[in-house]
Amino acid sequence: MKLKIKDTFNKLLPSDPVTENTRRQVPKSCFSYVSPAKTKKAEMLHVSKETLETIGLSSKEAMSDEFLKVFTGNQIIPNTSPYAMCYGGHQFGNWAGQLGDGRAINLAEVLHNDKTWTLQLKGAGATPYSRTADGLAVLRSSIREYLCSEAMHHLGVPTTRALSLALSGDEVLRDVLYNGNQAYEKGAVVCRVSPSFLRFGSYEIFAVRQDMKTLKTLVDYTIKQLFPELSRPSKDSYVTFFKEVVERSLEMVIHWQRVGFVHGVMNTDNMSILGLTIDYGPYGWLEGYDPDWTPNTTDSQHRRYRYGNQPDVVLWNLYQLANALYPLIEESTGLEAVLESYKIEYEKRFLEMMKSKIGLVSEENDDAILIKDLEDILQLTETDMTLFFRSLSNLNKNDTLNGLAVISEAFYNPVEVSDSVRQGWNEWFERYAIRLQQETLSDSERKEEMNAVNPKYVLRNYMAQLAIDAADNGDYSVIDELFTLLKSPYSEQPKYEKWFAKRPEWARHKVGCSMLSCSS
Repeated sequence: MKLKIKDTFNKLLPSDPVTENTRRQVPKSCFSYVSPAKTKKAEMLHVSKETLETIGLSSKEAMSDEFLKVFTGNQIIPNTSPYAMCYGGHQFGNWAGQLGDGRAINLAEVLHNDKTWTLQLKGAGATPYSRTADGLAVLRSSIREYLCSEAMHHLGVPTTRALSLALSGDEVLRDVLYNGNQAYEKGAVVCRVSPSFLRFGSYEIFAVRQDMKTLKTLVDYTIKQLFPELSRPSKDSYVTFFKEVVERSLEMVIHWQRVGFVHGVMNTDNMSILGLTIDYGPYGWLEGYDPDWTPNTTDSQHRRYRYGNQPDVVLWNLYQLANALYPLIEESTGLEAVLESYKIEYEKRFLEMMKSKIGLVSEENDDAILIKDLEDILQLTETDMTLFFRSLSNLNKNDTLNGLAVISEAFYNPVEVSDSVRQGWNEWFERYAIRLQQETLSDSERKEEMNAVNPKYVLRNYMAQLAIDAADNGDYSVIDELFTLLKSPYSEQPKYEKWFAKRPEWARHKVGCSMLSCSS
């Protein structure tokens, strides 16, 4: 197995001088050296061919015993030194102190086609940052992460990738709903791939500890290695660096809102410095168009991380990053201006995105009102987001009187749609018809444009749960079917038409299909 190793993180940044793998506070260090735990009987379940090629490996190499051992933590890549990263974070709005890679171990950085990728195992054993946990992961959460990482990539959402999914052969004790009902589950290991796994919390930890030397070293490293297009590290370039992070984070959350993805746990330690979707835990996809919905049981009371609040939480998190960078700049004007630009740019980008979802290209003053009214009426009765926007492309702009018929399959309970709601929809479709007459695109052209931004298939929680249930019984075919389906989420795929459907009623309140915990 040939990988071109180009380690920088653990070569250029300060390391933890303590080499014992014991839980502890780790000061003035960006990482701790740690080796993955050996597993009992590893078994590779699935490998992403695209990600494999991204890092310079072949399908033949992925079938080797060496590949299995390396990507389950049973063998270290020659001339590498695995490590876990140190970082802190704000969790649910409160500073949580040191967190770090509690169940993730970075194997190495590899270079392929002039791009560097960090290989990281999730679920490969304890690290100094594991606190009271075991550093392991279960098959349930590993399937969800593996499938969703690749699904998001093919949706066009900035994301970390997934290379492989494997059984560890170990049994792992977990309390799925944190209600005292512990049970053993199958252990698993996922290999995640990203240019970097640095998070906002990576910088916050040093600012909070007033360790400006390490903070500066890390920021300078980040600029040189990950943002080489910026000028040499300086107070001015720190602001420019922050501006780039803001723009990337904005791009990411616009895509989340576009496809109906809800991250579920947007703590600052789960925010990538590269603007990538990272840490797939209790995520979910909007089914009924409900801006107040969150998939996270831990967030069920305050709903901080609900769908409609995600853009504001990104901004809140960016404020925390700005506070961490401020000591290096010692002047707030530039940072404040960048943060203000986020608010303005988000409103502009959100409007553009929503217009694209309903097939509007030209500029009209009332578009924002038309879209706001659409969002309101979508909430009057349970209406499936994915089905609605995908079906809307079938509307003929000269036949909008049939608008309700075109989108009726998106209603979860069509018979319960009241007369007043029907009237509201008909009035909206009348306005939409007038607006469409101002567009020059033909119906077929508009349909093509809309279908390019409105996916037909997303990884609904019930779909992932079906794959999990089958895998628990030794059947991994559903994983492969969903993996194949989600590689082309905007295509019709008649073979898989069964997956273009509303959430079935049996899944409404089923564990894993509605709300989830962070337990993995």
